[in-house]
Amino acid sequence: MSDLTALVPGPLSLAGHRLGTPQRAGALTMVPISGPAHPGIVAPRSGLKLARVPGYGQVELRNGADTGVAIVPLHIGYVQDAAQNHALCRSALLAAGQSLLFEDAACVQESQGGLLAGRDQWFFVLPLELRARALELRGVNGYSKLWTDIADLNTRYGLARRGHLEQILSRKRPVLTQFQSRLELQPGQLGALFFVGDRFAGLEIAPDPVYFAQMWTALVCFAYGVAAWQAEPAPADPEPYEATSLAGLRAALDADRATRLAEIADRLAALPTGPVEVREEDRYLDLRLSTVTGPHLAGQIVTEGERAVYASLFAPATATGTATGGTATA
Repeated sequence: MSDLTALVPGPLSLAGHRLGTPQRAGALTMVPISGPAHPGIVAPRSGLKLARVPGYGQVELRNGADTGVAIVPLHIGYVQDAAQNHALCRSALLAAGQSLLFEDAACVQESQGGLLAGRDQWFFVLPLELRARALELRGVNGYSKLWTDIADLNTRYGLARRGHLEQILSRKRPVLTQFQSRLELQPGQLGALFFVGDRFAGLEIAPDPVYFAQMWTALVCFAYGVAAWQAEPAPADPEPYEATSLAGLRAALDADRATRLAEIADRLAALPTGPVEVREEDRYLDLRLSTVTGPHLAGQIVTEGERAVYASLFAPATATGTATGGTATA
């Protein structure tokens, strides 16, 4: 249960990383990951800055730290009122003080005019249902390239058919932020496994706990919370424990945790395996940024030798079943 080596492709070693006690909020299960930290990586909120959006489909980011390399989180996007919202289709490595213009960014707000300014923004990560398509479109210029996929997603969720992700990210934000309050970030946590229902949804590994804590809301509420909101089970009356003493209650809780651990172990054992393609995209000193693609797993990883520094790997929508799920009408 604690060994993650079977989950990851060849060049990525998670030696020393361990799984913690699973937590569940409705359809979303999060399994904390602890492990060795990698020093010298700039955290995304405190160091990575949105410099400007010079045109639609163009986003410039800057590593504002004096020292350390910034790993741009895969599929990060920025939201600001009264401006066009954008998301990135790929990750990148930025040296201290370096700026990088992403010309293959995707506009995720079809009908809002204006360009994003470098102030008062908050960031998200693209919902799971859009991530495989966004990864396919890395390097492809065209600000409207995700609008059809976003419109399809909105339609499945009972919302107006528009290429307007704000219908989910902002208007459903009070619903989605419930996952942040119901799941608890653990001390020293630098990663997580995510399941939607009984299906593997993603594996996220950060260089250190500070980096992961700054990504927590974007991952729990948006990257995986959207699919979990759509798959939320109907409310049911909880079944009370039959314990008649404090010791009996503790034993019942321990048994419940053991059952959850066994379920997670079964899910991990049932994960599809097979060859994946790993393609190097960027490098900075000893760090290597690579793209992983396969029928059951996709995303990007950063390694130093064989050691995992960063990973954002997810199951394509067809593998998780989210592409053909029901309709949410919250």
